[in-house]
Amino acid sequence: MKLIILDRDGVINYDSDDFIKSVDEFRFLPGSLDAMAQLSKAGYTIAVATNQSGIGRGFYDIATLEKMHDKLTASLSELGGKISMIAFCPHGPDDGCDCRKPKPGMYHQIAKALNCALDNVPVIGDSLRDLQAAQIVNAKPILVRTGKGERTLANGEGLDGIPVYSNLSAAVAALLMSDLNE
Repeated sequence: MKLIILDRDGVINYDSDDFIKSVDEFRFLPGSLDAMAQLSKAGYTIAVATNQSGIGRGFYDIATLEKMHDKLTASLSELGGKISMIAFCPHGPDDGCDCRKPKPGMYHQIAKALNCALDNVPVIGDSLRDLQAAQIVNAKPILVRTGKGERTLANGEGLDGIPVYSNLSAAVAALLMSDLNE
């Protein structure tokens, strides 16, 4: 199985420091759905791992989150793409859970549900915590400049050897090109 794990906010859809709290606020970044459809057509199993502390903070509920994810899966399906699993952490940063990135709990959930190893699995995110969680499970972290990516780059901490792309489309194009060269 060729697995890829994507962060959601800032990678697939626009992010906001005020949280994405409704289906109306859940808007796709240009090219992200097309890139995901390309991954599906190239034989990748797509999983999404997303911190959603807005639930724990009371900004929205799980039913609203499910409606956002329904919008994502339906929109992607129209382009011939498929998401095999969406893992989310509803906890706040002080809740002490093992699923909130940078902890690797969601990645372990994905590996268990899809019955696969995480070694060298590409993980595309826009924040340091996405990359740190990937490193913990020996996956291959990739940073995009969208969402919080520029802030992550400006901080510069923990980015040695991590490839950086302008957006999900560029990262997917590079990944698919490297697949052709293997």
